[in-house]
Amino acid sequence: MSLPETRLTYAGSALDRLSEQRGDIALVESLRRDARNFVLAGESFLLAKRGDNFDAGLTNDEAAIAGEPLEAALLGKDTSGRGHFARAIPSERIDAIKARGDFIVVDLRSIALQGLVPPEDQSSLATAKALLFWHERHRFCANCGKPTTPAQAGWRRDCAACGANHFPRTDPCVIMLAIDGEQCLLARQTRFPPGMWSALAGFVEPGESIEEAVRRETLEEAGIPAGRVAYFASQPWPFPMSIMIGCFVEAKSNRLKIDEVELEAARWVTKDECKLLLTGKHPARFFAPPPIAIAHHLIKAFVERGASVFD
Repeated sequence: MSLPETRLTYAGSALDRLSEQRGDIALVESLRRDARNFVLAGESFLLAKRGDNFDAGLTNDEAAIAGEPLEAALLGKDTSGRGHFARAIPSERIDAIKARGDFIVVDLRSIALQGLVPPEDQSSLATAKALLFWHERHRFCANCGKPTTPAQAGWRRDCAACGANHFPRTDPCVIMLAIDGEQCLLARQTRFPPGMWSALAGFVEPGESIEEAVRRETLEEAGIPAGRVAYFASQPWPFPMSIMIGCFVEAKSNRLKIDEVELEAARWVTKDECKLLLTGKHPARFFAPPPIAIAHHLIKAFVERGASVFD
């Protein structure tokens, strides 16, 4: 039996990305005329105040207040045909923008945690952040070292010196909940907030399948040999530009030998304790990651389904 589809933060975009039409300059320019603009300054986005609410999609006039962008890219068009664009501006402009009083400047995690904008705009913000981060760090050709210029409405960078074309990359990362019967394995890293416990995670290496990465990371980080792997869901994670591939993995042993460089601690947790972690009612004030993270939904699915997640 398959698990029900889970709505994850930063996923579920309804935009037509226009991937086959990004080189159509006339089309792109027409979409700019009445665009929604997602403006990134450093690590934060500009949100326009609309009464008691906030809007991440600035009008052209509002975006112009922030000044000329360092980089701009087409995100796509919505169902009404309106263009959506990402724009990066220097962070030193933030104070002057804040002083106006008609904008707030908020980081992407806080936007999601506080529910400041609708889910579909969170997806656009995630795309914008990852794409603009890539532009910022790929201004020079990896082949010859010469400067590159944006092309294809911001979805490619070209090198005039050697002719190389460079495309945005996404880093695949597996995040897995190891299961031994009616208990699952949770761990802590030193960078976590005090009291937070989560699933194991790690990057997929070259030449490695998702299943192989899940088993390798489980063994390396917790000393647990692993068997069956069941896919759960995936989540764009623009911190800075990853895709989190959520899985369950069958533990072949419950004897832990943690990698003390990667982990501060790890332990087996029952379904009942997981419920307390998810609801914030744990007597030791331990808690699970918030619902914006796929780890929360992995733990929740285990509480609801137990070991049947492999069926």
